[in-house]
Amino acid sequence: MSFRSQSSSPKSAFTKWGAFTFRHRGSVLIAWVLLIAVIAGAAITLGGGFKDSFTLPGTESQQAVDVLTERFPSQAGDSATLVIQSAAGVDDGAVRAQIEALITQAAAIPEVASVSSPYDDPSAISADRTVAYVVVTYDKAAMEVTTANATALLDLGDRSSASGFRVEVGGPIAAEAETPGPAATELIGVAAAMVILLITFGSIVAMGLPILSALAGLAAGILGITVSTAFFDMSSFTPGFAAMIGLGVGIDYALFVVSRFREGLSRGLTVEDALVRTVDTAGRAVTFAGASVGIALLGLFVIGIPFVAALGLAAAIVVLFSVLVALTLVPAMLAYIGHRIDRWRIPGLHAVDSDSTNTVWHRWSKTVQRRPGTALAGAALLMLVLAAPIAGLRLGTSDDGNLPDTMHARRAYDLLTEGFGPGFNGPLLLTLVRDGDIDPNTVQNLIAQLNQTSGIAAVGPATYNVTNDAAVISVIPTTAPQDADTVQLVEHLRSDVVPAAVAGTNLHVYIGGATAASVDMGDKISARMPLFFAIVIGLSMLLLTAVFRSIAVPIKAALMNLLSIGATCGVLVAVFQWGWGASLLGIKPGPIESPLPMMLFAILFGLSMDYEVFLLSRMREEYVRTKNNSDSVASGLASTARVIAAAAAIMVVVFGSFIFGGDRLGKEFGLGLAVAILVDATVVRLVLVPATMELLGNWNWWFPTWLDRLTPRLNVEGTAATQPTALPAD
Repeated sequence: MSFRSQSSSPKSAFTKWGAFTFRHRGSVLIAWVLLIAVIAGAAITLGGGFKDSFTLPGTESQQAVDVLTERFPSQAGDSATLVIQSAAGVDDGAVRAQIEALITQAAAIPEVASVSSPYDDPSAISADRTVAYVVVTYDKAAMEVTTANATALLDLGDRSSASGFRVEVGGPIAAEAETPGPAATELIGVAAAMVILLITFGSIVAMGLPILSALAGLAAGILGITVSTAFFDMSSFTPGFAAMIGLGVGIDYALFVVSRFREGLSRGLTVEDALVRTVDTAGRAVTFAGASVGIALLGLFVIGIPFVAALGLAAAIVVLFSVLVALTLVPAMLAYIGHRIDRWRIPGLHAVDSDSTNTVWHRWSKTVQRRPGTALAGAALLMLVLAAPIAGLRLGTSDDGNLPDTMHARRAYDLLTEGFGPGFNGPLLLTLVRDGDIDPNTVQNLIAQLNQTSGIAAVGPATYNVTNDAAVISVIPTTAPQDADTVQLVEHLRSDVVPAAVAGTNLHVYIGGATAASVDMGDKISARMPLFFAIVIGLSMLLLTAVFRSIAVPIKAALMNLLSIGATCGVLVAVFQWGWGASLLGIKPGPIESPLPMMLFAILFGLSMDYEVFLLSRMREEYVRTKNNSDSVASGLASTARVIAAAAAIMVVVFGSFIFGGDRLGKEFGLGLAVAILVDATVVRLVLVPATMELLGNWNWWFPTWLDRLTPRLNVEGTAATQPTALPAD
């Protein structure tokens, strides 16, 4: 095996920046204050405000919405349902007066387009005449209805309820109004991070620096997101989602920088030399790790769903500012603090950062490396067992029956199910459109075909617009919105029943409504998922190839990340779909929310790449210096394991706190992210990485000469690495 030399400039841009930051630390801090002020001014001037909108371009349900908006605006919005239960029966005179008063007051609420009466539609009264419902249609989608106007309907229901006259408010409007916003998970995360950092560093000053810098980056990121609302529709959920990502990433990046700085001081370097060395090593790792996260998040644009792309963009913005903080603000603060970084130590907790071989992590790595095949097989088997439930994964949208019974929407759902059957909670909305008058005979033939279709409980009459070129038919399935049978019904109607009923006419029929939109979203995500995976994995592998000058490392990293994500999705299926431990979380079994797997993939692939870059950069740095693969693996793990463990613990607590929120989607995100980070930081980083690195030996760093010439050089180890580099030549 022959070796070749790899040279690098003795003074890189990172080295120069580290020196500049030390000498001009005051200017850097002032620049940050000015930057925050400029972004805040832009946010005030340009920010368009957060807008809850939901579109599915290119889908049938979206076509239905577009037609309704254009030709039947009174039917284009979402609705709420006032469900009334009275033991005396809705035909009782006093009860009827109460219902009619309720209808009048609901119609007076702003943004309400129309209110139906159960006395005008016999199907709106249950067979035993004790339950009835009133449909309150708004002029816009649920997420776009003003909170005050949605809450006004909930208040009306509460005021109207009396002894023997129960009123519950359900439907998408009610669910949206009652869904709790992001809980104070940021505060929980900060508190947990403070404890973990205190244990890790044993110093109040060292603990406080990552917290303060992460909050600064988060503030800049949220302001940046506010500016972006002038160009993109960002939902009100975006700031909380971005804060969850930004807080975890910001603390992690600052943690790695501060840890490397303390290590330099412990080795006897001056403050300036330690800072320059930190920026040249940890700063590089942060840059490339942030790039990996950004690639994964921006890859969400290929899914083709605007609100998903907007979430990815928002998260990428906070990651960008987290990287900038770690490269500028943190070094400037370290330059001021210097040796006082370990001030106010906590007795018994202080530990000097070191990559000494006399650590439990070094001994653990050597234990794994002595039997790498056994360790690899055991860890892989565990991951595959965790991932096994993914074979039964069913994407969809959980219905209001999964909400806590403390919410109006859940209680209304239960009342409708009791009085009319589960399908009443997810009606399909058939939108009929034609260039010219609609033939009523064709419509009646369609209704007749629908009534004969298995899986349909009821078909409402056609409602025409004033120009008679559009109509709406409500179809009630026999099964709940989240049931697999309902999905099959939508597909059957679209492919068989409707085309046959309108064949030979110029009538176009689009099946819409919330249930159909859920089906379309799942189909759209499933169709785009392979392309999304290919782009994210491909670009990340190219980046790792350029960074580590290796063929094996990028392939191995991609496979391990896929194992982590598979194990995570397997756990989610077992808990949320199969119901294992569901009662502990206060949920009912149901499908996995359609956007969740690809959102988790984007976030987790990016975050796992963080740990990959931080860990492997130290291993390669040692390999460049010692030319001994086995010792480099153990040394790299020993020098980063404690910091990675602290970073992972912070993320697990931050993400895990979402499990205790009231929102099902938030619980799924929280459990998924917490499990993935836990698995990645333990099974993958502590077992799979050292085992595979040991088995591959020097082939970890093999790189063909021809590919070396074609690939740009992205040095992640820093310019202080010993040269020449021992790399096996092809």
